[in-house]
Amino acid sequence: MKKFGFIAHMPDEPGSLERAADIIKQYNGNINRIQYDRRIDPCTVFYEVTASEEAYADITGDLQRVGYLQTSLKPVSFLKFFVHLPHIPGSLSTFLKYITISGANIGYIDFDDAGRYPDRLTVSLNLDNPSAIEQLLDELKSRYQLEILEYDTTGRHLDDTIFYVRLAQEIRDLIGESENEFVLSFLADTNHIAQELTNRGNDPRKVFDSVLQTGRTLRATTGAGFYADVQKLAVTKETTVYCFQPPCGGSIYVIASPGETLMLDTGYGIYHADVMKMFARFGIGPERAITRVIISHADADHCGAGGFFPVPGIMHTGTREIIKTNNRAYGSRNEHSVLEAFYTKMINCFSQFKASGEITCLPPAGAKMRSIFPVLDTIRIGDLELEILEGFGGHTYGQIYLFSASEGLLFTADAVINFSSLTKERADYSSLADFLVTSVNVDSELARKERRALLELAAETDRGLAPRGKRCRICGGHGTISVLENGKLATCGEILHYTPSEN
Repeated sequence: MKKFGFIAHMPDEPGSLERAADIIKQYNGNINRIQYDRRIDPCTVFYEVTASEEAYADITGDLQRVGYLQTSLKPVSFLKFFVHLPHIPGSLSTFLKYITISGANIGYIDFDDAGRYPDRLTVSLNLDNPSAIEQLLDELKSRYQLEILEYDTTGRHLDDTIFYVRLAQEIRDLIGESENEFVLSFLADTNHIAQELTNRGNDPRKVFDSVLQTGRTLRATTGAGFYADVQKLAVTKETTVYCFQPPCGGSIYVIASPGETLMLDTGYGIYHADVMKMFARFGIGPERAITRVIISHADADHCGAGGFFPVPGIMHTGTREIIKTNNRAYGSRNEHSVLEAFYTKMINCFSQFKASGEITCLPPAGAKMRSIFPVLDTIRIGDLELEILEGFGGHTYGQIYLFSASEGLLFTADAVINFSSLTKERADYSSLADFLVTSVNVDSELARKERRALLELAAETDRGLAPRGKRCRICGGHGTISVLENGKLATCGEILHYTPSEN
């Protein structure tokens, strides 16, 4: 027995749900999930059933024969117009017969003979057969005075009577043309998290809007819309650290020394071309000039461009497994969360995720410790030595940190972030993930433990460096490079603003 999912498109009439349930029951299928909300879409129902492969084929076959099975989500044409009807009995009935023959669904109709326009009817129609619209218009124009208000064949102006068709078209706009099977699967997953979040008291339309806004924001901030805030710190005689904050997602760090360039986290795949142009402005790159790529953790905004570089991605085994399973909650107590699994798939899709083609996993923890964190390895770049510390999996399983006690550098990934340094646009984008998964930390208790320990490590490093007049620079996974001031994070150093249009 296996679990299968499908989408049904049913007539909005009594008995439709019962008829579908009887078909599933007939073949001993067990319904694991059903979601229908007439307020959103009066005809679309989402199912998950457990059945044998043979029984599932029979179930979907019977549903298709009665016209219930949704096998595609092609763009539906939208037409809105004024029509002037004669004031005689039966004129509306005659007009509606032409609509019925065309196969159109009426989304809106308005007429009042005591109103401002007593001879004018306003109508909006949805049609899934483009040729039928032309035939209908020819038929109506030969009989009535028409004024076309809107005519759209892309699916962008559909009304809420076919909500999921419109949603599918918007998803296609974000990810490009895809097979119907993929779009239907993505739509079912989106509906599943909407169901979950609705059961937690959220508005389902906010869920759908947040999904679409995530994709729209990423798409709008590429090319001419790309920008970044940049910090450049001379750490040693040979080594310089760059922090690049793209419009959305995590910060990208580059540690440059003569003859070697290390990249810590890559940003989203969708930003890669823009990032490389930006790197060139700062004398970094091209891809072959990056000699090492280290991945702090498996979220797409930190590892989603790894596959563009001709070197292995260096990462924790947990990060590798999250990438393989396509579930950011892998290895945590929330591993089976519907929200986490969907968010991973969604953001990887929208952000054009391209994982490292080759992966080098860090060695397992030994006896050496730094504070409460096991030291997995020690690396050198130029005259800078960095310890790689293993986290406890509060944000994601396999998150790592880099630390130099002698030079006062602590790369904290998403365990410590200077939230006050985020622009409103970056904070708004980050809030979309917070809403869709309820918390970006897969284990909030562990995340708090790691944050406290990292801040204590930074404070301890500050005390050790004070005689040399140096500070511990905290390089968070988002926002600016910062230092501790009276227990709070404060941006350190100059911030440069990059845009592609600069000379």
